[in-house]
Amino acid sequence: MSTRTKWLLLAPFSLMLIGYGLCVFSQAANLMHANEPFNRWFLLGTYSLIVINAGIALFGQAIIFRVRIENRRTIRRYLKKMLRERQKKENPVRRA
Repeated sequence: MSTRTKWLLLAPFSLMLIGYGLCVFSQAANLMHANEPFNRWFLLGTYSLIVINAGIALFGQAIIFRVRIENRRTIRRYLKKMLRERQKKENPVRRA
């Protein structure tokens, strides 16, 4: 799978995970304030923090993929520019 495809899949998925984790965290907070049993809201809150942290980690990986894409693009443009300059020096155009 290409780096671009990985980035296109990972970035939105990670943002959805973060959003889902925040929703679950909000639900756990509501359960805590509604005086639900400790185990119920504690386990739900722990689950939400795991989901949020997983989303943040995956988003970080998506950023790494995007930086790799940008670096490759920059390097390719630089190499093409250098190749064009070298060809101009080796084959100068004569004008009459």
